[in-house]
Amino acid sequence: MESRLESQPDSRASTPDGGIRERLPNLFEVLSRRTLAPVDLYSFYIYMRDVQRSVDYLDFWLDVSQHMSLCRHYVRELRRSVLMSTPDLEKSGSKRSSQVLDNYTLEHAALDPGPSGTARYNPPTKDRTERERNRISTDQRLSAFLRSDGGSKHSPQSSTGGATEDNTPSSEHPPRTSTSPSPLVNSSSSPDHTVARADIRASAEKILYIFLLPGAEREIILPQGILNEITSAIEKEGRDDPEVFDAAKDYVFQAMERDAFPGFLRSKALGNLVQASMLLRLTVGIVSGFAAFWTAFVLIFLDRSRADRCWLIWPFTVSLYCIFSHMYTLDPVLAMAGYSEYTFMRWHRVKEIFVGKLLMMRALMCIGWIFALDIALCCLFIFVPGARL
Repeated sequence: MESRLESQPDSRASTPDGGIRERLPNLFEVLSRRTLAPVDLYSFYIYMRDVQRSVDYLDFWLDVSQHMSLCRHYVRELRRSVLMSTPDLEKSGSKRSSQVLDNYTLEHAALDPGPSGTARYNPPTKDRTERERNRISTDQRLSAFLRSDGGSKHSPQSSTGGATEDNTPSSEHPPRTSTSPSPLVNSSSSPDHTVARADIRASAEKILYIFLLPGAEREIILPQGILNEITSAIEKEGRDDPEVFDAAKDYVFQAMERDAFPGFLRSKALGNLVQASMLLRLTVGIVSGFAAFWTAFVLIFLDRSRADRCWLIWPFTVSLYCIFSHMYTLDPVLAMAGYSEYTFMRWHRVKEIFVGKLLMMRALMCIGWIFALDIALCCLFIFVPGARL
């Protein structure tokens, strides 16, 4: 999972319209891969895994988004197969399913599904609120079409060899979840990458069995009412459209936005250290501080010269640097060099411009405090009169 997230960085600009984001990103932008390091999706995944210890919630959200992407790919392939088998269908306009597919395709043309399954807006001709309403309306039409009977008559043959009958799960080649390294769906129009209705059914069931049922492998905690509705819709009603998971997806999104995302921004947008590095710096700072004070008093009581006592600047500097790095969760030198720590002793360039500015300001503030206190302590222990005991 980590390699898959890390290997697909968003090389686009910081905002959908190509501008530079002059603010901190929100959770939806992070999950949609519209942000850059160190506030990208890969960093958020590591934070949920190592700090929050609730990465299953993020994996559920990503898998549901991937399920939506799978459904969109299926509808596009279905329309292509319908038009290839009946070339005069567009002229006659007699097939209801073809009309639904045409309306869905035209409305969906302005939305480019990103790698996580969330819509990414291309034409900046409308305001964001109106485009979001259009996306929700389009997704609702997609779910309504998948619930109708028109989705199984022209189902394309699955490239993985799955069954083509509607609502028949494929056990040999289940669709990808967020824990699988290779994607099932490829955006290529090649026939080798078609998706069958059985793949969509298997994807919905896999999400249910991995995350939602009691005692599941990676069970997440959701309100019982939501769990009952999803279980009934999939197992009793035979539904597999993305709308089945809407309530659970919204609940998980709000939980991550409320409980995890503020801490993630504090950790990555205002600091550049992980917990292990902070603990190491605190330990080194305390030991260096103890050594600095012990040496300072020894030099005073041995009545050593002020020139000799000037060497105290080194242990005091190391101690203050490490302690303030722990307090600010920030390594000032590396922050000014433009680096942030992903995992212990693993550094990456800061690519989000606004975050880089914040880190630079905090680094200058941190160095200012270190310099001021370092000078004060050195002056105190250098110029105090010595007295040999």
